[in-house]
Amino acid sequence: MDLDFNKDQLQIVVARYSENLEWLNEFNCFATVYNKGETTVEGAVVLPNIGREGHTYLTHLVRNYHDLPEYTVFLQGSPFFHMEGGADCAKLTETIQECMTKKVPFKGFAWFRLRCDRLGRPHQMADPASKGKWSGWGKDIPVGDVYDKLFNRTPPQQFIASAATGLFIVRKDRILTRSLEFYKKALSIIEADPYDEYNTGHAFERLWQIIFNGSKAINP
Repeated sequence: MDLDFNKDQLQIVVARYSENLEWLNEFNCFATVYNKGETTVEGAVVLPNIGREGHTYLTHLVRNYHDLPEYTVFLQGSPFFHMEGGADCAKLTETIQECMTKKVPFKGFAWFRLRCDRLGRPHQMADPASKGKWSGWGKDIPVGDVYDKLFNRTPPQQFIASAATGLFIVRKDRILTRSLEFYKKALSIIEADPYDEYNTGHAFERLWQIIFNGSKAINP
């Protein structure tokens, strides 16, 4: 199944570190790859290895704010692990096609949703298998604090994250509801914690659905 759209309608942004991108061959005409790994990728935009995928996504939005297609898909370099069982390129294509045909404003692609408090709890940040993989291992996730910095208002007691794995599609008007200055501010918040020592990048994974919810009332 091929995507029945053009580049003015769709762009796929991929945040890569070391993942094999052979799966992306089917989407090449729509794809922009940002590479943070030591291995090179032909045609990719090179970024410093900081800020997790949130840094990649926000960098893309800041650089392309005035030249966005109708829909942007944001993906990690190996997206299928967190999608519904059996997910592959065909399933991803089908999901994107359906979202665009039905004019869906925002959709997370993970097979699950997360409900958490202001500290990202419950979470698995102290999973022994992940020890040493990043500086913030074992710490809580500052979801409430990052929300406060982004929107200048008291955070809710609970959050429901529908794009917790950083895999989602968003419509242009939802992106543009927030100002360019908002995305620059969000990027600066991530850049202030470049190696995720305080789990700022993980906090953004729990806030994408709010960032793109279309509400002007909390747009600073």
